[in-house]
Amino acid sequence: MTEQYTPPKKWTWDKENGGQWASLNRPIAGATHDKDLPRGKHPFQLYSLATPNGQKVTILLEELLEQGFDAEYDAWLIKIGDGDQFGSGFVGANPNSKIPALMDYSGDTPVRVFESGAILLHLAEKFGAFMSAEKRPEMLSWLMWQMGSAPYLGGGFGHFYAYAPYPMEYPIDRFAMEVKRQLDVLDKHLENNRFMVGEDYTIADIAIWPWYGRTVFGESYDAGEFLDVGIYKNVIRWAEDIAARPAVKRGKMVNKTSGDPAEQLHERHDASDFETRTQDKIG
Repeated sequence: MTEQYTPPKKWTWDKENGGQWASLNRPIAGATHDKDLPRGKHPFQLYSLATPNGQKVTILLEELLEQGFDAEYDAWLIKIGDGDQFGSGFVGANPNSKIPALMDYSGDTPVRVFESGAILLHLAEKFGAFMSAEKRPEMLSWLMWQMGSAPYLGGGFGHFYAYAPYPMEYPIDRFAMEVKRQLDVLDKHLENNRFMVGEDYTIADIAIWPWYGRTVFGESYDAGEFLDVGIYKNVIRWAEDIAARPAVKRGKMVNKTSGDPAEQLHERHDASDFETRTQDKIG
């Protein structure tokens, strides 16, 4: 049994905590250094990294382009391990210093949009695509479900299972139970639905897939066996259907800097970048 912790009357920031990401954690907001954001030629400027939250936006942008919409974009790499998200330009785009952040220059006045769910909704409404007009409340419910649930998978289970300074039974058990409950919610729903909103592929699917698709593929925190993900057959079927979409294959590559080099595109400024591969040219 570990030594019992008694919280002080007032918490103070007198040491690093947070395991692998400890050097980036702090209890204050704002920029740590001056750095302008680059701007390319396209209407949409995305500043991101291919985490699940980042992949949501690049997948939607690629889906929009595949459908013929004028959604051309530049995707700039934000290296969160280096603290790029605390540069003054990025903080101006997202005061919360989290990826992704989008600058929309398609109108008369530039618009900033931050938080991945807000970006998905902004783009879907702007183009009138990947939304369910008849089942909008259902679509929004699942979109908000993802926004509220994924922190238990990532910041909860993922942190304590993979990134904490040492293994701790109580939080791992607590968050593993919650992740499996969430997967069961999805599995039961998808038993009678092709996508999250019946037959309609929407931003709800695009939001949920990068988090829970990779989980049932065993890719989240190398915890597939631990979470026994093979039992969620309906989620696996749904995840495989989405993974086969050409736009999803492209979108998950953008701003990716880890894994198989053949699946990485550090920055995206033109559709031809997928063929020419720019990752070896970028720092």
